[in-house]
Amino acid sequence: MQRTLKVRLAVMGGMIFAAVFARLIPHPPNFAPISAMALFAGAHFDRRLFAFAVPLAAMLLSDAVFELLFGWGFHANLPAVYASFAAIVALGFVLRGRTRPTVVVGASLTASTLFFAVTNVSVFLTSPLYPKTATGLGACFVAALPLFGNTVAGDLFYTGVLFGSFALAARRFPLLRPAALRIASHTGS
Repeated sequence: MQRTLKVRLAVMGGMIFAAVFARLIPHPPNFAPISAMALFAGAHFDRRLFAFAVPLAAMLLSDAVFELLFGWGFHANLPAVYASFAAIVALGFVLRGRTRPTVVVGASLTASTLFFAVTNVSVFLTSPLYPKTATGLGACFVAALPLFGNTVAGDLFYTGVLFGSFALAARRFPLLRPAALRIASHTGS
């Protein structure tokens, strides 16, 4: 059983590492793997602590690289960004044992919308560009709409890659399946 946990953790950790690397290569703004990584971690990591720690640590590491290389990895809205990813991990918990494509796509769209709403409220509250009125909040959201399209596209793409590749790998290598599924497949259920 311990070997199984180590193998699952190593495979999932490798997938997460690849997603972090994808964040570091040039890409359109907000077309990034972090929401998908958080959703995947919540859905598949057996230990909730790892589910939160791995994507948030990956985000922190890649933000530090951006800060060192370009001077813009850390900013005033990071608490909102990290809070949104923590909420997306929690959304992933809802997917445990329910990773049918339609459910995963719905969760991915929910994650995109959650990230968009949380981070744009934060920008509205911290930026002097927007008056602190309903009109200012609306202007903030409208200004961010072009990025929302990239967020949705990136989240759907990376969610498909992470969940799809893991499902294919688990089909080929039963050791990757959650314990309950491995037991059911051995008993003929």
